Amino acid sequence: MVNLSNLLFVFVAGFVTALATGVGAVPFFFVEELSARLNVGLWGFASGIMISASFLGLITEGLANGTVTEVGIGAFAGVILVILAHEIIESAEVSPRQYAAADFRKLLLILGILTVHSFPEGVAVGVAFADLGLEGGITLFGTAVPLLAIFMTVAISIHNVPEGVAVSIPLRSLGVRNSRLVWWSVFSSLPQPIGAVIAFAFVRIAREILPYGFGFAAGAMVYLVLSEFIPEALETGAELENGGYRELLTGLVAGTLVMVPLMFV
Repeated sequence: MVNLSNLLFVFVAGFVTALATGVGAVPFFFVEELSARLNVGLWGFASGIMISASFLGLITEGLANGTVTEVGIGAFAGVILVILAHEIIESAEVSPRQYAAADFRKLLLILGILTVHSFPEGVAVGVAFADLGLEGGITLFGTAVPLLAIFMTVAISIHNVPEGVAVSIPLRSLGVRNSRLVWWSVFSSLPQPIGAVIAFAFVRIAREILPYGFGFAAGAMVYLVLSEFIPEALETGAELENGGYRELLTGLVAGTLVMVPLMFV
C-alpha cells in the first residue's frame, strides 16, 4: 500500500507547480504585454531547465534502476502520450491566433483542452518522488525527500511561468481582469498534481516499472520542449534580429547552467 501522507506530499508538490503557472499572469498587473525578447528568453530558460533535468536527472536515475531498453521504451511511451495530446488539440483547432475571435465560452473550452499538456509534466514530478520517505535525500517536514524530486518540482515550476504568460495573453485580449488571469493560468496546470499522484502510486506499488517511469517522464518532457516550447519561442521571436535565436540560445544556456551544478550536489 502507498502511504496516504506520501500521496498528500506528492499532491502538494504537484499543486505548487500548478500555482507557479499563475505567476505568469503577474506581469500583466504592471504592464500591458511582455516584450517578445523577454518572452523568447523565458521559453529558452524553461527549456534548458527541463532538458537538463531530463537527461541528467530522470534518465540517469532510470539507468541506475534498469536497462537502456527499459528506459527507452518508457521514453517512447512518453513521446506517444504527448503526440496524442497534440492530436487532441489539433482536432479542436486550437491556435493562439483563434483566441481573440473566440467568445468567452469557447475560450474556456480551449483552456480545458490545453490542460492535456500539463499531465506529462505532473508525471515527471510524481516519478521523481519515487524514493520519498526512504533513505537519502533532504529532510523536509519530517520526510526524506529525494534531491531529484526537489529539482524536478523547481524545474516544472519555472517552466510553468512562461506557460502562464502564454495563457494570459489571449485572455487579456478579451478584457479578462487580472485576478481571473491568475486563476485561468493555474487552471490550465491542474492536471499536474493529479498526474504526479498517479505516477507516484504506480512506481511505489510496482518498483520494477521504475525505469520505465523515469524514461516516460523524460521522453514526454523532452518531446514537449522540442515540439512545443522551442517552436513557440521561435514563432514569438520571428520579428526579432536573428529570428530570436540569440535570445533562445541565451535562455537555453542559462537554464542549463542553473540545473547542471544542482545535479551534482
